[in-house]
Amino acid sequence: MNTPGHPGPHPPRDLDHTVLKSLLGAWALAACSAEETAAVEAHLTDCAPCADEALRLRDAVGLLHAEDSLDLDPGLRTRVLENCLGRRPARVPLPDWAAPYDAETARLDALLRDMAEEEWRTPVRLRWFDGMRQATRETTVAGVVGHLLVVDGLVATGLGLPDPLPLDHEAGPHDRTEFYWALDGSHHHAAAREPWRAQSHAMIRDVSFLVADNGDADGGTAVSERLIPYGGHSLPLRDAFLDRAFECWMHAEDIAEAVDYPYEPPVPAHLGRLVDLAARLLPDALAARRRAGLAAPPRALGATGAPGRTLHLEIEGGGGGDWYLPLDSPGARASPEQTVAHIVLDGLEFCQLAAGHVPPLEAAAGQDGDREEIRDVLFAVASLSRL
Repeated sequence: MNTPGHPGPHPPRDLDHTVLKSLLGAWALAACSAEETAAVEAHLTDCAPCADEALRLRDAVGLLHAEDSLDLDPGLRTRVLENCLGRRPARVPLPDWAAPYDAETARLDALLRDMAEEEWRTPVRLRWFDGMRQATRETTVAGVVGHLLVVDGLVATGLGLPDPLPLDHEAGPHDRTEFYWALDGSHHHAAAREPWRAQSHAMIRDVSFLVADNGDADGGTAVSERLIPYGGHSLPLRDAFLDRAFECWMHAEDIAEAVDYPYEPPVPAHLGRLVDLAARLLPDALAARRRAGLAAPPRALGATGAPGRTLHLEIEGGGGGDWYLPLDSPGARASPEQTVAHIVLDGLEFCQLAAGHVPPLEAAAGQDGDREEIRDVLFAVASLSRL
């Protein structure tokens, strides 16, 4: 409450972006006036680049205190941004289904910022399941970031952003990655981070405006269901963003393991969305394996939408839940009453299996019921992975 003769802080002044950006250093040192502080903090709710810069400056100020540990609180970025957004909601909110991608790219970027130049050339072994067995490929930390850049580019071009590669849009993730890795060695250093991070920021910005322009806060059917070609198949935009969040997390773990750095899984709410995506893709993955002769043929054929034999997939831990999957046709309707097999997996184990990091027959899965169907589904989970 204001006392007589002592008016409270003035409302934020209308300052342009250049002026507000120049005040960030003083703001980080708590050297701004009350009016300038209010103007800067109002600006941070709408300008992601300035919010990131403000965080870096606050981190740097923390390092000036010699008596404090140099290991920064990993939750600092989240708290700063939540505090800024809590003061006034962003005018252009991020769709819920894009939030995991926003979080995972930010977490990986924080890891990359801490790395020395020589660490960018650290060997990283990528693992996936090629349909029959585990496959591996060695690259560098910079090579992994480049891989994320060019596969994210499939979603970026679907939003109307420039393609980071001069390739036909029909090329899938594998071909795009091989093309990138075949370029000259100039991308195998820290410079790989800047175009990847700039593209991820642009994707987050543009999808937020796209949803806002369509007037549907939860994503809007026309927006979220826009198909993104992945070379040979397509994903709705909302699932494409979840797919990119999943791969960013898994490759961040690959990088962290290579440079001996601890790395935590996504928060449970985001992990749940990633588990759900993999579970929803399983019926089509199982059908594809059957068409390729890699799984037993269906036991029965039913009309589309009719109830059929079902597998109960139970995921425990953070992001867990229950999914009922049709076994004989993706078009059949799963029916709990017709469950013939039951698989129980920890959420993180399920994700590692879906990433091709765990061989299907070595997954720590509880099993009950039809053993052949259980085996085929575990292999289908692993076959969701790719380079």
